[in-house]
Amino acid sequence: MSVRAVVLSVAALLVAGAVGVGATLLVRGAGPGAEQVPDPASAARTAFPGLTAPTGDPELPGLATARPRPGTVAVVEGPFDDRLDLSGLRLAGNGVTGTVTVTSDVSELIELQVLAGFYDADGKLLGTGRFTHHAGEEDHGHTGPPSEEESFEVAVPDDLGGTVAAAAVGVPVLVNE
Repeated sequence: MSVRAVVLSVAALLVAGAVGVGATLLVRGAGPGAEQVPDPASAARTAFPGLTAPTGDPELPGLATARPRPGTVAVVEGPFDDRLDLSGLRLAGNGVTGTVTVTSDVSELIELQVLAGFYDADGKLLGTGRFTHHAGEEDHGHTGPPSEEESFEVAVPDDLGGTVAAAAVGVPVLVNE
């Protein structure tokens, strides 16, 4: 290959590269007269005086006043009661089990939390436990079409030992598509 052919080839590559870079800058909006990215500090801000962000897990006030009979599992009111049914509630030595059936629609269950209160034989609240379903977690994966049902088990906290005589459950968190 002659020197002239090499020089022409290199020149052609440089021109092609410059055209490619120029086209990329134009498509991305860089270059003369391009808009600048806004400063995040200038973004709109909202404020809700007196409103504080929640901390911790959501609670169900009904657990404090529930008085389930020994050997039973009561249902306490929660914010999503019109969108679900609780069934198959059973108190065993190690916790409470049951099934949540979403009745509002059949779509992917994204987040679910069942809160259980555990009581002594006199109906005194001893402590609470939670079952949480997060979409995509290995233990809660469903195959096929979206499921309307989610079985749950809430373990009796270790520090309550054999003193649990009754339970009450409710759903403070329900998110589906």
